[in-house]
Amino acid sequence: MPDSRPQPPPRPPSPPEPVPVDPAAPLLLCGARLTDGRTVDVRLGGGRIEAVGTAGSLATDGTRIDLTGYLLLPAPAEPHVHADTALSADAGGPASYDPRDVRRRATEAALLQLGHGATALRAHVRVGDVAGLGTLTAVLLAERSLRGLAELTVVAMPRVLTGVAGADGLAVLRDALKMGASVVGGCPDLDPDPLGYVEAVLEIASEHGCPVDLHTDAADPARLARFAAMAGGLRPGVVLGPCGGLARLPAEPAARTADRLAAAGVTVACLPQGGCGAVDRRGVAPVRLLRSAGVRVAAGSGALRDASNPVGRGDPLEAAYLLASCHGLSPEDAYTAVSTSARAALGLPEVRVEAGFPAELLAVRGDGLPGALAPSYSRVVVHGGRVVAWTNAVREYCGSAPAAWEADAGLPRQGRGPA
Repeated sequence: MPDSRPQPPPRPPSPPEPVPVDPAAPLLLCGARLTDGRTVDVRLGGGRIEAVGTAGSLATDGTRIDLTGYLLLPAPAEPHVHADTALSADAGGPASYDPRDVRRRATEAALLQLGHGATALRAHVRVGDVAGLGTLTAVLLAERSLRGLAELTVVAMPRVLTGVAGADGLAVLRDALKMGASVVGGCPDLDPDPLGYVEAVLEIASEHGCPVDLHTDAADPARLARFAAMAGGLRPGVVLGPCGGLARLPAEPAARTADRLAAAGVTVACLPQGGCGAVDRRGVAPVRLLRSAGVRVAAGSGALRDASNPVGRGDPLEAAYLLASCHGLSPEDAYTAVSTSARAALGLPEVRVEAGFPAELLAVRGDGLPGALAPSYSRVVVHGGRVVAWTNAVREYCGSAPAAWEADAGLPRQGRGPA
């Protein structure tokens, strides 16, 4: 007699194992869709894109990965993350600055963001005061362990640089650069003399040939205009963020300030997913106003599950989604903010899915960019010409065996991912 008892739903299929990739061997990405609608094969070698051709037209003696059903994009970059406090929200108190804890959290946070697609990250790290230089050492060790997986650069952030108290901050900042920090940062809003702070930062950056990346709320247009005038022409460049205060200004002073930032060549790194501990006020910079003035706008994550934002995801596609859904950017412009503009803010070369460009790529399940931003969980991440992260998301519904009418209706059913 047949068993009439309810049966458990079938076990979901296991996701495929990532394809092992020899970093020295060529890699062929097959059947990927581009944002212009073409379906192509992309051959990678030597860390660069060797060729792009119509699907089925390219050959390789290396590894082949089927990306049918995936959208292939330039990989995002993360211009603004706090590696020293990341993933500390559950600690039940202030973030631990024990170097072992910082190194573990910084490594885990970078891998989390790499899984989302960010192959290059800029980590802001406090130096001096309670943190000393131990946190910087820990994040630099994390950077070393991540080589080959992701490119992590470190911003040294002293608290005070002016007056008697600032002497120690200046000494610590110079030591941080000698140790391996490659960007001069900080928060002038927290110094008794914000303009003096910026002057000190720019002087040290000029001495060492370093970029500058400063935190400011930008609520004072006169002060921000002075920042821009002081920073104008500095090479290799200046980034200000999150500049949420600009959105609270009346239209006329906000527009004048945007024009001055554009004239100075300053990049603004906004944080659509939430603020960060270095700036007390929240809010997102007026991205449409800034872009219309000619300011390069990049988008970062800010706090990643620390006290400032205990639910921060560190996902660049979510940042792009928020820029498109809440701040009026097109999906294309929103994705540019987390990819092309973010890479430019970090001083990295441009990436296009064309022969000769760096093989820094993200494949996302979906037919087009709007669908990829709303949201897509299955992702394949390529850094330096090899697959470094692979996420497969399979959604199952209880008792959802395909019926004839489903097939006739052409309802989409998510597959198991590339193989």
